[in-house]
Amino acid sequence: EHVSSGDKLRDHIVKQTDLGNDVKSYLSQGKLVPDELMIKFMVSELNKVQGKSWLLDGFPRTVAQASAIWKVEPVDIVLNLVVPFDVIIERVKNRWVHLPSGRVYNIGFNTPKVMGKDDVTGEDLTQRPDDQPEVVQKRLEIYDSITKPVIDFYKDKNILTHFEGRTSDEIWPKVINYLDP
Repeated sequence: EHVSSGDKLRDHIVKQTDLGNDVKSYLSQGKLVPDELMIKFMVSELNKVQGKSWLLDGFPRTVAQASAIWKVEPVDIVLNLVVPFDVIIERVKNRWVHLPSGRVYNIGFNTPKVMGKDDVTGEDLTQRPDDQPEVVQKRLEIYDSITKPVIDFYKDKNILTHFEGRTSDEIWPKVINYLDP
């Protein structure tokens, strides 16, 4: 089960739930959602997939989050996907999303058939507020200062593996070979 903290939070924002309203300003500014709020939210999400295998995506982002989730649900494997910052900025800058379905397009390698329109429905595509270059740059700076210690947290537990590359097509086969040799 794929549990993406970002996707789930954006879904709450679209539905204008209390949680969505609480986190909207953080995400649009490229800030991290406070630990207490994220931990409570993600523990709730993991309870929904209890008894299944799951893949956490975008969480934890801080050592406090990693430590809290470890106490609730110890992790077996941590995959760290290493992509150069310039590649991340370029991909995010060119990303367009069909919000109702979650389909993602990227100008350059997954371009929609009609610019600005979803291939399936013909509805408008949008760019997420947190995909603006200045917001992405701020998120990458936060990653450097706050998230790197999370990597060390899992490295110390001997469950961390790094995968490097510039594209999904380059990285994903390595991940599959690692998980299912």
